[in-house]
This record gives sequence, C-alpha cells and structure tokens, in this order.
Amino acid sequence: MIIYGVMVLGLCMFIGTAIGLTLGILLGIPSDIGGVGFAMLLLVFVTPWVKAKGWLPKASEDGIMFWNAMYIPVVIAMAATQNVAAALSGGWIAFIAGILSVVVCFVLIRPLAAMAGAATSTFGDETEPSKA
Repeated sequence: MIIYGVMVLGLCMFIGTAIGLTLGILLGIPSDIGGVGFAMLLLVFVTPWVKAKGWLPKASEDGIMFWNAMYIPVVIAMAATQNVAAALSGGWIAFIAGILSVVVCFVLIRPLAAMAGAATSTFGDETEPSKA
C-alpha cells in the first residue's frame, strides 16, 4: 500500500532535478542546484490541485503522507552526500546561493502561512468545509 503515490513523488523529483541541473548549467556549475527544493515545491503545489480534480485516490494520498513522514531522513541522507568543501572552494556562488535561499524562504513564510489558513496539514487529515 505504501507504494501508492510514489509515481507523483517520482515525477516531481525528476522535474525538480531537471530544473536544478538546468539551473546549474546556466550558472556554469556542473551540479544540481536546488533540485530537491524545486521537487518539493512542485509537490506542494501540484498535489492539492490533483486532489481537487479528483485524480488522486485515497491510497495514493496515504502513500504520499508516508513519504512525507520519511522526508527528513531522506533529506539528511541526501545532504550527507553533498561535498560542501568543494562547493565553497568554487567561489562566492555557494555563499550567494545559500544566503539568497534563506532570504527567499524567510520572505515566503508569511504568504505561505496565509495561504494555508488555519490548516496545519497539507492534505489527508483535513476535513472538507461543507462536510464538517
């Protein structure tokens, strides 16, 4: 049952990695720049849309919730494979990218929280307003 929803996650990961690799090529860095982040953003924005269209069965929602719970260990494992020393020796782009991403995340916290409203979860455990 857990395997449901993996296709959605996989598609988001492939698209996010492609965006990250393209961004790396455009910036002259032979590496993935933010591919996981792009994938997670894509998942955050696509999943509610797919669910609203009725294209996401309950089993797939449960599968995505399982992988959502596994997200932190997966990200830590992925971060452990990054070569931070090599990135920092490449020049100021690592510092600029790090600082810029933190600033953008700080700026986006309030609008994203406002968009989420009173809900604290992305999907799965919320109730429809008309059914509540």
